[in-house]
Amino acid sequence: MSRRHPVSATADHAESSLAARLGFQSEQVVQEIGYDDDVDQEFREEIEEFIGNDLVDEDYDDVADAVLLWFRDEDGDLTDTLVDATELVEEDALILLLTPKTGRPGFVEASDISEAAKLAGLTPGKGFSVGKEWSAQRLKTPKAAKSKR
Repeated sequence: MSRRHPVSATADHAESSLAARLGFQSEQVVQEIGYDDDVDQEFREEIEEFIGNDLVDEDYDDVADAVLLWFRDEDGDLTDTLVDATELVEEDALILLLTPKTGRPGFVEASDISEAAKLAGLTPGKGFSVGKEWSAQRLKTPKAAKSKR
């Protein structure tokens, strides 16, 4: 007779949650940068529900576990913003860059994202959709930059 192991609703939710698939984890401190009226509120709420905490704002003065970065073309220099974001987290932390989709106000070219990420010492992952208005990319610290000599 095979034994069935109960699976909690939380485990089911974790597998289907975009926040989980992106690499967010329960009880993380997630610092949000670039918040404005145009951000995707449902996505923000999904992350908060999944991590079990409110997102902390740009004034948070400790090291965060992850960064949620909303960025529009008119927000300044993306490379500088990404460098600043890397200073808010430990190595191997998740930095999720969200930019308006093609044709939306504030759209950022994929080539500009790639160049800025590389200049900031980050490796961009595959882009994907978040809601109707935003695209997202996970940014990672390259393995070579992590190794200690």
